[in-house]
Amino acid sequence: MVVIKQKTITPSGTVRKLIIRLIIACIIVGLFVWQAFAAVLPQDRSDAMYHSYQGGGMSIDGPSILLRKKIGNHVSVSANYYVDTISGASIDVLATASPYAEERTENSVGVDFLHNKTLMSLNYTTSSENDFEAQSIHFGVSQDFFGDLTTLSLGYSKGNDEVGKTGDESFLELAERQNYQLGVTQVITKNMILGLSVENISDQGYLNNPYRSVRFIDASSARGYRFETEVYPNTRRSNAASITANYYLPYRASVYGEAKVFSDSWGIQANTYKLGYIHTFGDDWIVEMRARHYQQDKADFYQDLYTRSAEFNFRARDKEMSTFNNLSLGLSLTYEFQFSAANFFKKSTINLDFDHVNYNYDDFRNVLVNSTLEGDTSGIAPVGEEPLYQFSANITRFYVSIFY
Repeated sequence: MVVIKQKTITPSGTVRKLIIRLIIACIIVGLFVWQAFAAVLPQDRSDAMYHSYQGGGMSIDGPSILLRKKIGNHVSVSANYYVDTISGASIDVLATASPYAEERTENSVGVDFLHNKTLMSLNYTTSSENDFEAQSIHFGVSQDFFGDLTTLSLGYSKGNDEVGKTGDESFLELAERQNYQLGVTQVITKNMILGLSVENISDQGYLNNPYRSVRFIDASSARGYRFETEVYPNTRRSNAASITANYYLPYRASVYGEAKVFSDSWGIQANTYKLGYIHTFGDDWIVEMRARHYQQDKADFYQDLYTRSAEFNFRARDKEMSTFNNLSLGLSLTYEFQFSAANFFKKSTINLDFDHVNYNYDDFRNVLVNSTLEGDTSGIAPVGEEPLYQFSANITRFYVSIFY
């Protein structure tokens, strides 16, 4: 048996440089600036949303309700209810199992506290489905300084997961997750805002999906291969850094962009680029167009096909661990109308978001293609030479917001 030792990598040069620069910036802020000038509580609002995802053999949809209200001049509280109704199955699951249906419910509550112009936030979230339970807590603090031209934000999140498996009552695994965030936003000119942020993520425990399997060559099998359960390392360290820019145009429009890099101790390297344009029409309409590209390299222990059972200590075939890219094109429409100044409700918006995403995989193959040939062996692809997998998905969000 060949033994693979888990590799621990440091952030890429770009990530490391950004981390060092932001840490230096925070030290300077801590030494010379403490009082903020313009921190404000979030607006009072209520949102009702319907969301839908269709693609890759999966159908996910459901409602979401958000309520937010200030208490006096220093406290704002919020609550959110979110539901995912899931049906179908991704190609990873269909290779070894049948489509399924389940529901995930997420509840969260939060409080924002404004003290001496420092804004602090605390949020608690629970997520529940038939084979998975999760709890997480997040604390954040932000401050404006240098005449409202600079904003510093810090955040910390901690989560605990309980992972089960349908059909196996004895299966129970645990995972713990921690996330540290640091961000600086700077007004560069009267028309341009620049932002830098870094994240450090630490995961420990059971980190793979109990329904995902790897495949290995087996000449005794009719299809030439068999499946066995994935095995992941029980620790993962991730680092990410991003830069964002917003430029406001003179004709009531703006353009924005984002570049993000990511690396982890599993060998995954990824980058994301996003570009968008926002335009207002009259006093009521806002249109946003956007494009996003994501690309990643595979994990060190990922393979589409192994030469034998238990070939390595760690094994993965989840397509999210492979080398792939996706391109997303999106459009948003918002209609806003004002109420009377004497009315309890100040304004309302109706919003429609739509994104179309194309996924292309470089080393994950579609093993289902041979099962659709209905006995015609002339077109069966040899094991390991099946066509590379690709699919598209549509994501829709429709929501109404009322501000009061």
